Amino acid sequence: MFHNTEEVLLIASVILFLSIFAGKAGYRFGLPALLLFLGVGMLFGTDGVGIEFSSPDIAQFIGMLALSIILFSGGMDTKMSEIRPIAAQGIVLATVGVLMVTFITGGFIYYLFYGLIGYAALTFSESLLLAAVMSSTDSASVFSILRSKGVYLKQRLRPILELESGSNDPMAYMLTIILIASIQAGEMNLQGAVFSLLVQLIVGVLAGYVLGRLVVFVINKINIDNKSLYPILLMTAVFFTFAATSLCKGNGYLAVYIAGLIVGNKKIVHKKSIGTFFDGFAWLWQIVMFLTLGLLVNPHELLPVAGVGLAVGIFMIVFARPITVFLCLLPFKNITFKGKAYVSWVGLRGAVPIIFATYPMLAGIEHAGLIFNIVFFITILSLLIQGTTVALAAKWLDQIDEPERKNVFGIEFPEEIKSAMSEIDVTPAVLAHGNRLMQLQLPDHTLAVMVKRDGYYFIPKGNTILQENDKLLMISDNDEALLHTYDSLGITEYTMTKN
Repeated sequence: MFHNTEEVLLIASVILFLSIFAGKAGYRFGLPALLLFLGVGMLFGTDGVGIEFSSPDIAQFIGMLALSIILFSGGMDTKMSEIRPIAAQGIVLATVGVLMVTFITGGFIYYLFYGLIGYAALTFSESLLLAAVMSSTDSASVFSILRSKGVYLKQRLRPILELESGSNDPMAYMLTIILIASIQAGEMNLQGAVFSLLVQLIVGVLAGYVLGRLVVFVINKINIDNKSLYPILLMTAVFFTFAATSLCKGNGYLAVYIAGLIVGNKKIVHKKSIGTFFDGFAWLWQIVMFLTLGLLVNPHELLPVAGVGLAVGIFMIVFARPITVFLCLLPFKNITFKGKAYVSWVGLRGAVPIIFATYPMLAGIEHAGLIFNIVFFITILSLLIQGTTVALAAKWLDQIDEPERKNVFGIEFPEEIKSAMSEIDVTPAVLAHGNRLMQLQLPDHTLAVMVKRDGYYFIPKGNTILQENDKLLMISDNDEALLHTYDSLGITEYTMTKN
């Protein structure tokens, strides 16, 4: 279809432009950007503009690269202090939960196809395979939707959802591979499957931890003159971690997520610029991944499976996911009924199930095309129903929490500067002893370095007159004395960052 490189670049640029604009428009109307990226890919595909793309192996390769970056970036953005209290809940959902969803949904699919006329009857193993492919919640969807919506949740539900979605792909991947092997062999080796699963998990965890620590050490010690090379070094480390772990029979997806957790929770040089690079890079790969998967599907092939896809999708949303979540979280009394209901609802499907659906196609499974189309349909259904109601469901279930106080000035110190930075609001209590900056009784080695007033910023002097609702940026070498001063001034609302 394309005659030269310039045409390829032109079309690719147009598709990316449309995807970004579609994402912006979708955000305004409450539609997940990832759903629109899929839509743009389908629009330019065979049934639309006419770009022919029918290579599941290329789509799978792009998906592997994208998921490595997305999972690593998600791990970097996750605070260890947030997930430590809910680690047990997240791990149970990511392992036992995936297994339960597979068998509950697989049983439903088997009996559904058994009673349908006009559809090829799936064997029990094929039904389990279809369920296993869809069994994990998608990290790309969960990370992007929760963070773009700016939803703050009670009961530590957000870190639970992010930990589950970031770490449940290994179980789904292993179940998919094991079931494909059993279908090809005509029987399932349960003992071998369990052993393989344990090896994948153990090697994945160890490799992610060791390589994550090694990356932190190298970044802090290598001392590159050009700081622009640090993000490239880290990107290389991500792909190395995934590939090396996979070659050692471990799970690469789990390894890169854990490595991201390690790197994100350690002090590294140029951390802010590296984080900014990876945030944009992760979004680029999400767009490319969803566009590729959109090009891979032929929309006219989704219509024949719409009935089955609707039945299986609704069953997963209304029955399989809630049953699994409530049983998995039954031992944890710190999560209320409404909290468990919300976790049940935000079981989003996205790119991961579609990528996993390419494995049966490459393995030559008899009904692989049917499995792929059903998975694609259910992904669209999940993003439409669940993805558009993330914030609304939280409101209905009374799970919306007060947002964290934001850093107004947007200033961060390098790791080498050992000082505390805080922001305070000027209230009548602060002005009770005088409205000039010099009249504030601040401890030694403490400075008020900037004022924000009515959207404008300026550097204050000792005789600067402060006004109510001003915001002050404070820097101190003695954060404990500064906190005592805040107490004496009646200041209860502040943010503090320490290096």
